[in-house]
Amino acid sequence: MSDFDERSVGDLRVRIDRTLCVGFGDCVTEAPEAFVLDESGTAIFVKPDDVERERLLRACEACPVDAITVWNREGVQVVPGACEQVP
Repeated sequence: MSDFDERSVGDLRVRIDRTLCVGFGDCVTEAPEAFVLDESGTAIFVKPDDVERERLLRACEACPVDAITVWNREGVQVVPGACEQVP
């Protein structure tokens, strides 16, 4: 499995950095339809399209180690709360 898992969800691009994830599971608590922890305790996608946008963003923001990054369609990083452009 790759160090990164990335999905397009509506107008968002969501990436899990598996090297940063330490398995707190806050994303799973916020949106269990979107995320689960795999056998190694690392977050993976389930059905992120099944979660309304605002709850998905809250789940991504809940990560205490910023292992989940989200960009909008303009390439602006919205989670974690930075305003960086994607190259």
